[in-house]
Parts: sequence; structure tokens; C-alpha cells
Amino acid sequence: MTDTGSRTLVIGAGVIGAAIAHELQKRGRQVTLVDRDAPGRGASYGNMASIAVTEFMPASRPSVWRQIPGWLLDPEGPIRVRPAAMPRLVPWFLRFLAASRPGKLRELEAQGAALCERALPDTEALLREIGAESELSQEGCLSLYTDEAEFRADRDHIEILERYGFRHEILGQNVVRDLEPEITTRIGKAVLFPDNRSLKDPYRYVTRLVERFEGLGGRIVRGNVTGFERSDRIDAVLLDDGTRLGADEVVLCAGAYTARLSKKLGEPIPLETERGYHTQIAKPGISMRHSIIWPARAFMVTPTAGGIRVGGTVEMAGLDAAPDYRRAKITVKRAREALPNLSVEDTTEWMGHRPALPDTVPVMSESGKTRGVYYATGHGHLGLTYAATCARLMGQLVTGERPELDLHPYRINRF
Repeated sequence: MTDTGSRTLVIGAGVIGAAIAHELQKRGRQVTLVDRDAPGRGASYGNMASIAVTEFMPASRPSVWRQIPGWLLDPEGPIRVRPAAMPRLVPWFLRFLAASRPGKLRELEAQGAALCERALPDTEALLREIGAESELSQEGCLSLYTDEAEFRADRDHIEILERYGFRHEILGQNVVRDLEPEITTRIGKAVLFPDNRSLKDPYRYVTRLVERFEGLGGRIVRGNVTGFERSDRIDAVLLDDGTRLGADEVVLCAGAYTARLSKKLGEPIPLETERGYHTQIAKPGISMRHSIIWPARAFMVTPTAGGIRVGGTVEMAGLDAAPDYRRAKITVKRAREALPNLSVEDTTEWMGHRPALPDTVPVMSESGKTRGVYYATGHGHLGLTYAATCARLMGQLVTGERPELDLHPYRINRF
């Protein structure tokens, strides 16, 4: 097929790719957004709908990794690694442990905090721009604890937030029940994160972004990327149906699939999929204003998409293994401990791929090998949180403007 003539390609039409494509189109580029699926149908479809500005701390901190062996031995634990995937995951886990050194942890905390302190205002600004301000809740998130022992076990999280000045408020049992009467009386304490807002429907957010992008003259192409043409710079992207898309610039933001694409460019990334599951409950029998998390039980509940969504588990099994929906049922079981009146009727179950880097910090970077290639991937559990900020920064980087945040810590060749 003939060259289409489009010169700026954004590969990956999840929330990150849609936001970047919109930003670049707005900045005067002629952008084509490429994905093998319809926009927003990957991890962006089933995320927990949270702008989770308090959740930037590295997963490799000791309070987490010390629990991993016990979690792995528990069939209902929050993390599962399928045995067939373990040999391939060993190098990733070694990098994960290397990221737990005290000095390194402080660096990673600062890098995550620098993004999260921008996340809410950037999201609000983008929602206003696309006429979707009403999509963002005005309520925050409650982190639940049965007793002082559970609270102390999560104390390092609170200390990190205090260090970087993120708003939070410690609440007693009576206040918790006043805010959310459906929460069990077993909960003796909670922390309110007022800036951890949620979206009424994260999939609708992506589709609104894409509609705005198309309204500005952007174009969408459905197709699976199979290769690239390049010399010292990028020349074209090749699709599985034989289409050749000429390109002066390519932004790779295909989530967990970005690793396969970067490998074709001779630039491998230690990117794995943390497979996440959710159960969407259309008839929960209760109403909620806040989202809730229970760190000791490792799940989250969010009022979104016209009902209540329950999720939170992590499964390491690669991109191609079949879903194991027992993982979704475990989080529903946990959620009913917190919400004893929760009715589980008219439900759907979903599995998606979170793009996980071992140091928990995303890649937002020029290629180190091919001019005109850029990467925006590895946002982990915070793709929705980081999307507006990432788009703003990548728009500045791609168009030659100096990014307002130093992107050196987020470079692709840091590993």
C-alpha cells in the first residue's frame, strides 16, 4: 500500500497515547494515532478510575518486598507469579531488588512525587479543555485500617507523603462511618486522601480525548505494528496488513506491549506486565461517595462506570497467558469484608495489562539509538494519574520545547 503521508505517529491508543496525540495535534503536528484495537480498550478501559496522587512510592521499598514471599505462598495473596513465567522474570526481579537500596529509594520517591504533584491540576486542566470537567469526582479516597497495628504497618507510606507535602487527614472510626456509612464497624481508623479523585468513567475519558483529537484534525489507524524502517532516524512504521506509515516522529506508548516494539528498534526495556483484574458491579445495592483502599487486604473499590468497581490484584504471567478470573473473585471477597451490605449482582470481570518497570518510575524519553523515536511507557498502576502530565511533558519534548520538568531521571537508557 502507498505511504499515507502522515508524519507524526503515536503508537498506542490508551489514555497515555490519546493524551499525547491530543497534545501534539494541538501543538500543530499532523498526528496519526495507531492501535491494533479501538481507542481505550486496553488497560485504560478497566483501571480503577483513580487519580491516585498519593501512590507514587516505589513498590521496591522494604515494607513491600519483605511481604512478597508470604504473598506468593498464599493462593489468595495480592501477588501471584505463574510458575511458567518465573524464569523470564528473574532479571526483572533482580532489578526490582536493586531499586530497594535506601539512597535509590529516595531518588525514586522524588521522581514519582514530581509527577504526582502535577497530576491533579494537569488532569483538571485537560478535562476543562475537552469539556469534561464534570467527569471528575470532588471526593477523595479513604485508606482503611482495622487497628493501630495495621496503621503502623502502612506508616512508611504516610511518612513519605508527609515528606513531600501531600495532603492527608487521619480519621477515627466515627468520622469514617459519617463519610461512608456502608463501611464495616471493624474499621477503627482511616486516612483521607482528599486529592485522590476518581473519574465517573475512565473509558469515556479516553473516548472524549480521542473525539477532541479528531476534531482538531487528528487521524486514527487500526493496525498491528510489525516493524520499522530507519536509518540514523525513523522513516516509517509497518503494519501487518502491508501498510507503510511514513514518519518523521514516532512516540511509542503501547503500554506493556511497548517492550516488543522497542526490541525491534534495538532498544530493549525491562518492561513486564502486571496483569490486573476487576469486577464491575452494576447492581451493588449500596452507594458510595469515596473510593476506598484497604492496604492490609490489598484491594480497591471505586464508584465508577455507573456502578462499583472492585480490583487490586497483581499477576505476573506475561502478555499471552489466558486470564485467571479467580483473581477477580478474591478481591470481591475482600471488598465484602469492608462493605458487608455489598450485593454482587449483574457483574462483569475484566483483565488488563499494566506496564511495569522494576523501579516503578515511567520512561518518558527520546530514544538513545534512533532519532525521531520517543518513548512514554511503564506508568504501572498510575497511567490514568500521569496521563495529562505525561502528555504535557512529551508534547514539550517532541516539539523541541524545554520540558518544565527535568526528564533525565525518566530516560530509557537508565537501566
